[in-house]
Amino acid sequence: MKEEVITVGNEARRRAYLDALGITAWQRREANAESAREGETAPAQPMATPPPQAPTSPGTQPSDPSPSSQPEVAGLDWSALTEQVAHCQRCRLHETRTQGVFGVGNPEADWLFIGEAPGAEEDRRGEPFVGRAGQLLDAMLHAAGQSRDSVYIANIIKSRPPKNRDPKPEEIAACLPYLRRQIQLIQPRLVMLVGRVSAQTLLDSTAPLGRLRGQVHRLPGFGIPAVVTYHPAYLLRSPLEKRKVWADLRLARKTLEEGM
Repeated sequence: MKEEVITVGNEARRRAYLDALGITAWQRREANAESAREGETAPAQPMATPPPQAPTSPGTQPSDPSPSSQPEVAGLDWSALTEQVAHCQRCRLHETRTQGVFGVGNPEADWLFIGEAPGAEEDRRGEPFVGRAGQLLDAMLHAAGQSRDSVYIANIIKSRPPKNRDPKPEEIAACLPYLRRQIQLIQPRLVMLVGRVSAQTLLDSTAPLGRLRGQVHRLPGFGIPAVVTYHPAYLLRSPLEKRKVWADLRLARKTLEEGM
């Protein structure tokens, strides 16, 4: 098991990150008491791990492209996987994208954050979660004692859908082998599912995001603890929900510390 490394800034920086999340700074003793109360009223309830299978978007059947018509992904090392994403033509999104957005961060991270799909700025720069949403994600990370360098950040799909629409089921099915291989290579201790599409797809659920929050799931096919939270883009539209994200991050840290 990899050793967890938590990078914590000074108190002034921590307060600034908490302010960005709309959280009033609290004292450790009070936080511990609050955590204890939450543990009494809403304990984490890990889900049973089903047999390994390729996750699909809700309401669809597994439909990975056949080996005869698509490049093989299983068994690729990090370099080969990066190269294949860069030249991928597994779905028609390659026709409109600028470049594939593989991911960013520490490939040996304990925390893996998985979002939905690249937007316009991500497509231009080749990095997930940039712009205003990316700045808010950075604040979320630092509030939890992490950074882009200490975690790994990826998306369900690697190419931007036109006009930032939701990914189609066939696009998700074509791209999931890349994400699954990333998970196998990173071997994270915890996965944060960021946003509705990410949560519903990887948990194979049609439940609304609000019902998927507040508990520790197990990632189907891997058994890795998974915590669901809101997407930063949603928080920019609904800033009052930021406190819920702080609760999700605390649950994630507690899960790591307790080795759940």
